Amino acid sequence: MFNIALNTFREIVRNKFLYLILFFAFAFIVFSISLWKLTIWDDNKIIVDFWLAMIEIFWIIWVLFVWSQLLFKEIEGKTIFLILSKPIKRYEFILWKFLGFSATIFLIILFQSLLFLFILFLKDIEITKLIVMSLLFTYLKLEILLVLVFFFSTFMSNIMTILISLMVYLIWHSFSLLIDMALRLKNEILLKTIEAVNLFFPPLEALNIKNYIGSPKFISNIFLLENTFYSLVFIIILLYFTVLIFSRKEFE
Repeated sequence: MFNIALNTFREIVRNKFLYLILFFAFAFIVFSISLWKLTIWDDNKIIVDFWLAMIEIFWIIWVLFVWSQLLFKEIEGKTIFLILSKPIKRYEFILWKFLGFSATIFLIILFQSLLFLFILFLKDIEITKLIVMSLLFTYLKLEILLVLVFFFSTFMSNIMTILISLMVYLIWHSFSLLIDMALRLKNEILLKTIEAVNLFFPPLEALNIKNYIGSPKFISNIFLLENTFYSLVFIIILLYFTVLIFSRKEFE
């Protein structure tokens, strides 16, 4: 079973799209360092926000386009039949695929995070708890997006999986805008409905704590732990439904 995760890791490493993303990520690193040397950016918060945003944006694109293709390639290439003909249960296939992809994301995010923290150290920028937690929460957001792609790819086409996953990700990232809209309309029913719906979705906006870096607002450890726990619970629940749908899926 571990071979499924290992083969997933190898597939991703061999994927040309990964190297394209890495190339652009490296280009942005060089670009940002050049700007800092020219002292165009004097605000430390801009430096931190830029790096955190780039890490998230690049790997959102990667998760959407790489994983959404992996399962479809196995189905279209008929390799899924060879894998499932072995003494491997369908839930094991999904779970080990997910673990293999998650491990790859973790290793790449870890490398980028260490590079980011090293540059902050060179620039004599204080490495706060919020910066470290922002990196961890970026990984959690990518894991949530990954499990969304897993879920939708079990019953949607490649393109629809990408579009719906991205749309859901962006909507869940902007619940405060919907709440503000309800408050401006002074519609109590709409406000309560939005707040109720928000309880059943992952706290993507709450995970976006990079907005609080450098601000006087205090973020408690309980807040960080609650959102970490909530995110992990959501991932587990959606993985369960993914396995449930995949176990009943018929391949032609």
